[in-house]
Amino acid sequence: MTIKKVSQISFAFLIYLCITSCGRSTSLIDDCNAVLETDRAFSAYSQEHGMSASFYKYASPKAVMFRDNSHPIVGNDNIKALLASREVKGNTLSWAPEHVDISSSGDMAYTYGYYKYVTPDSTFRGCYISIWKKNNKNEWKFVFDAGSSGLGKEKVQ
Repeated sequence: MTIKKVSQISFAFLIYLCITSCGRSTSLIDDCNAVLETDRAFSAYSQEHGMSASFYKYASPKAVMFRDNSHPIVGNDNIKALLASREVKGNTLSWAPEHVDISSSGDMAYTYGYYKYVTPDSTFRGCYISIWKKNNKNEWKFVFDAGSSGLGKEKVQ
């Protein structure tokens, strides 16, 4: 085999790799965007309908949530009940994802970012992480959520 022939075969193989891997990357990018959109919609739902309703809507039935000074809360019914007991009318929880990554199989992902909890006289800020899983209806539901209140409290002026 000549060097020219080897070069042509190598070039053709390189083109094949680019085409097949680009298609997969595009699919994963689309899935990442879907997870980001779900996380943003989750936050918007929280602002409009309250924390307990939004966490119930976006949680997997067996979701786990970690919060400061608490045992793990397991199951979306228990998550909703806990948040409903702590929810104060007029207070809002919102967040924005800063990063997303997804498994190569496209069925699990995580997001992390910053949240803010606003009361009439203060704003509390922190970080969060959510792990997402695609269910049998092709919907993204969180299976794990944790927040850290480490960024502090600000007085509203």
